[in-house]
Amino acid sequence: MIAEIQYQNTTYKVDLSQPIDLSIPLRGTKENVNAWYITPPKIEPVTQGNWIGKVSEGASTNFNNIYFNPHGHGTHTECVGHITKEFHSINAALTQFFFVAEVITILPEKQGEDYIITKDLIKAVVKSNPEALVIRTLPNTSEKRSKQYSHTNWPYLTAAAAVYIRELGIKHLLIDLPSVDKEKDEGKLLAHNAFWNHPNDIRYEATITEMIFVKDQITDGNYILNLQIASFENDASPSKPILYKIKD
Repeated sequence: MIAEIQYQNTTYKVDLSQPIDLSIPLRGTKENVNAWYITPPKIEPVTQGNWIGKVSEGASTNFNNIYFNPHGHGTHTECVGHITKEFHSINAALTQFFFVAEVITILPEKQGEDYIITKDLIKAVVKSNPEALVIRTLPNTSEKRSKQYSHTNWPYLTAAAAVYIRELGIKHLLIDLPSVDKEKDEGKLLAHNAFWNHPNDIRYEATITEMIFVKDQITDGNYILNLQIASFENDASPSKPILYKIKD
């Protein structure tokens, strides 16, 4: 299923039958990826008296409740409403869903007890002028799909790096970590604020997607990104970013 996409006087060809899924699935178990010191998500059948919403328990359908936190339990996309006093919804902020994206791979730099992603590291590997930037960090192990991130001091973007990404004109930032910011930063959220240009000239249409997983087989370079969200009126939504390889 070959599609042609025209963008800024360039035609891109992609095979829609070969999607590359960057999302981490949500599972109702303690093995689910987790951050921010919260309990695992729950997926369990509705119970009403003696009735249990599960076919194996005699019901005609499976009828589950799902309890989760989009920021802590898997791949999610957020808008500036994540850090503002005023309510802003990701469902209103993200109204287009296809973008030209560049995948880059970064080995964070050790600084004291931290591992940081600097402006210079990003500047050295970004090769195009994409609308979306997908950051894969090293080491890149499958553990990222189920890692318990709380109290691990994961790598993070410096404020200068986030400013540089913003100044490149990138509207959609995707990363394989629980946050673009340091885990314990006294609530400063320097990279979030810098990327969204908050509180000055806020970029309401810009988004950050966290907790993706970019397999090693996915090479650095340009792709077409389909950034899918659920229609939640919330600052963040579970999301399913899909890449499509650009055909020669």
